Amino acid sequence: MHEQGSKFFYKTNGTEFFIKGVAYQQDYSSNGTISGTNKYTDPLIDEKICARDIPLLTQLQTNTIRVYAVDPTANHDQCMQMLSDAGIYVIADLGEPVTSINRDSPQWNQEIYSRYTAVVDTFSKYTNTLGFFAGNEVTNMPNNTEASAFVKAAVRDIKAYIVTKKYRPLGVGYATNDDDQRTELAHYFDCGDPLAAIDFWGYNIYSWCGKSSYKLSSYQERTQEFSSYNVPAFFAEYGCNKQRPRTFDEVAALFGPEMSKVWSGGIVYMYFEEANEYGLVTIGSDDKATALPDFTALSSQIANVTPSGVAMASYTPSNKPQACPTQGSVWAASEKLPPSPNNAVCSCMVQSLNCTAKSNIGDDDITTNFEYLCDPNNGDFCSGILANGSTGEYGAYSMCNAQERISWAFNAFYMDQTKNNPQNTDPCNFKGVAQKQTGKASGSCKNVVDQAGGSGTGAITGAPSPSSTSSGGGAASSSTGAASVVTVPSFSLGMLQMAAYVMFTALVGAGMVLL
Repeated sequence: MHEQGSKFFYKTNGTEFFIKGVAYQQDYSSNGTISGTNKYTDPLIDEKICARDIPLLTQLQTNTIRVYAVDPTANHDQCMQMLSDAGIYVIADLGEPVTSINRDSPQWNQEIYSRYTAVVDTFSKYTNTLGFFAGNEVTNMPNNTEASAFVKAAVRDIKAYIVTKKYRPLGVGYATNDDDQRTELAHYFDCGDPLAAIDFWGYNIYSWCGKSSYKLSSYQERTQEFSSYNVPAFFAEYGCNKQRPRTFDEVAALFGPEMSKVWSGGIVYMYFEEANEYGLVTIGSDDKATALPDFTALSSQIANVTPSGVAMASYTPSNKPQACPTQGSVWAASEKLPPSPNNAVCSCMVQSLNCTAKSNIGDDDITTNFEYLCDPNNGDFCSGILANGSTGEYGAYSMCNAQERISWAFNAFYMDQTKNNPQNTDPCNFKGVAQKQTGKASGSCKNVVDQAGGSGTGAITGAPSPSSTSSGGGAASSSTGAASVVTVPSFSLGMLQMAAYVMFTALVGAGMVLL
């Protein structure tokens, strides 16, 4: 598959590719919230299930499936080959329930980066991997638009990772919902540095319900808005279920002459019937799949469409990247993005400290100490590890893992107390979860620490290359607790306090820093 301008093309013959897709995952919600569990069912590891479902997918003329959470440690060879044999591509979301960017406490750090790159490593080898989503509906209200800065940083760094690893070209995009910030979102992820811009845009839209029309459904308006978009745009989810069985009349419009000039098809939500009643098939107690009336309707509609595309040889892209949205009451995300996760930088930082967290520190201790140390009433101990997507102010070590960040805060408190409060004879104790060490930094590490400065807010350039595993004050896996919602006290001290609390709620443990 080849992407050129706002269209996908088959590399083999240069004809335009339109996505005729189905969302394919059971028991999963991927809308940028904390689920409280890391359990999910990877739909591409059981070849018996793939063998059961692929024939039904082909009856729908499916050429693409979207999967929302995959296990990068599992073997997907059999299912991916079966899908390839059926002419079906895969778009995979990079996150999973407890390791992704959460809209309420956004972070872009080593834990999430490691998860995302592991998925890329696993799926880059398959020729029918179409690309990846770095986020799904993370921003959905005016009060959480700053989270988009963290998702865009993920887009930037995953695109760079693919190039660094010399993988074949693989697109990295974002899937958004249909809300009042739709224009700002589409422009933000497409504007500015092309190395940080999305490669394609997914739009989750459910505005065509029952017997609607191109105009009444807002499809006409959305098509006009995206007519000037410079990368492929498609429906990442569609299929309103306010009336069932669904008739899928929108299929004729989506693949018709007006919309096919702008949109590269779409992905129906979804294959499996569950409590939300969006399924095309139901799975019985005998593990057999039975087609529902929605399946029959979609099959009939898809069979009647033949989108008219352009040939790659005769296509000259003319659309340009969008201008970045202006910050204000509707849009808060800064054009300045969080720093790239780099475990070598974090390791250098931890080596330079005189007081660090013990390797066995637990989630509750991390939470309690962040609550105290990052309260501005108690001092400035967290500026080097805070991240604020609205102001564009990011601590140099804000991308480190939870244990490394609490080590920075421990050390800042220790140094302050040693200098200003000699009555505190044991300022590196923190009820037994911290320990002293002889801080040192030499060579490239000294350069990193010097650039970050004593406050940890300086920009680090020319950083050492990250290693393949987390290092320094503890691996990302050192925090073991499941994600949970944290109640943060209210100090009402303005933006610095708010940034501290956003960071604190994200740091219940390595497992809580989510998408």
